[in-house]
Amino acid sequence: MLDAGKSTAGGQILFLSGQVDDRTIQKYEKEAKDKSRESWYMAYIMDTNEEERLKGKTVEVGRAHFETENTRFTILDAPGHKSYVPNMISGASQADIGVLVISARKGEFETGYERGGQTREHVLLAKTLGVAKLVVVINKMDEPTVQWSKERYDEIEGKMIPFLRSSGYNVKKDVQFLPISGLCGANMKTRMDKSICSWWNGPCLFEILDKIEVPLRDPKGPVRLPIIDKYKDMGTVVMGKLENGTIREGDSLLVMPNKTHVKVTGINLDEKKVRRAGPNENVRVKVSGIEEEDIMAGFVLSSVANPIGAFTEFNAQLQILELLDNAIFTAGYKAVLHIHSVVEECEIVDLIEEIDMKKAKVTDPKKKKTKRKPLFVKNGAVVVCRVQVTNLICIEKFSDFPQLGRFTLRTEGKTIAVGKVVDVPPVGRSTFSA
Repeated sequence: MLDAGKSTAGGQILFLSGQVDDRTIQKYEKEAKDKSRESWYMAYIMDTNEEERLKGKTVEVGRAHFETENTRFTILDAPGHKSYVPNMISGASQADIGVLVISARKGEFETGYERGGQTREHVLLAKTLGVAKLVVVINKMDEPTVQWSKERYDEIEGKMIPFLRSSGYNVKKDVQFLPISGLCGANMKTRMDKSICSWWNGPCLFEILDKIEVPLRDPKGPVRLPIIDKYKDMGTVVMGKLENGTIREGDSLLVMPNKTHVKVTGINLDEKKVRRAGPNENVRVKVSGIEEEDIMAGFVLSSVANPIGAFTEFNAQLQILELLDNAIFTAGYKAVLHIHSVVEECEIVDLIEEIDMKKAKVTDPKKKKTKRKPLFVKNGAVVVCRVQVTNLICIEKFSDFPQLGRFTLRTEGKTIAVGKVVDVPPVGRSTFSA
């Protein structure tokens, strides 16, 4: 959500966990004052480029690292502003835990929550992109219009719960709410001081983050590392989150889809050099055998013995959220596909069947009631369709690798559908027809 204080909270986390010293904070405080943005100095830790500082908006996905007692985290500070949603998608697709920051300030929560507001789109995207656990942080509780009011906190929680449920979250199991102040750091690293807020008896943010169990990935399985970025540094370095398998120094791997054999010459976690990295780690891998300009975001580093497939078409189950201005969804519909770190233009070439989810829930889930092949579908429909792209893309069936098989479709800067890959062409082929 725009201006909810995500970057400030991120900056505060880094400060509290000892990643940033007092002197840096003082420097940012002075800089923010000079630009008459006094309450933004914590955000400067996350928003490092000049454009972001002047506007006070996070444009790229700011990355940083911190540790709690038991766990090492990577913060991906995804932007809340509408025009930067693709960057938010790229941040969320690498995350296991989502921290949804909501402003308690009068009017600010309402703006983000109303129809067309950013909070709604972010929650739907987070769910689709596989963010399994959500921590809903109600921020700016110290604000003069709020003053740690329990009524305001309860009101926001009461409005969010039904919405989170309808987005597919199991609120009891996978969602936790808590009040904080990102600017003064209350209820973040240590439990809330009763003199600040008498009614909160729950845990603080670090405790919650420490106890969350994230989905297990297979360290012995085939290597899958979607590349989100690359750069030159005495060789070629690729960045991304290792979704599956283990990478060791000296390994021979394949860069897909261009089938280039590479050798791992170095691995970095945060700033530390390591010999190996396992699933869920955000890594930087130095490779030899390929030039930096021959790699694009969306390529996947994978094992030679069991490489990821590369296709120009696939079958998907789509849930249509909201089409633009009474548009109908039919064969020939064009949109932008976001799947892991891939961003590609695509076309729906065939609607295969519409699924009636209501009937599917009542009867045996395996025997989904299907309608005949539709010519078009409208908002809210669930449809199986064939999607085509021009360039080869590396994807997996959702049932094999959820992280590499879920996607969103966007048109003119708006998410119109979310979906999962249900079928890909046979091994060795990029299309279904020979």
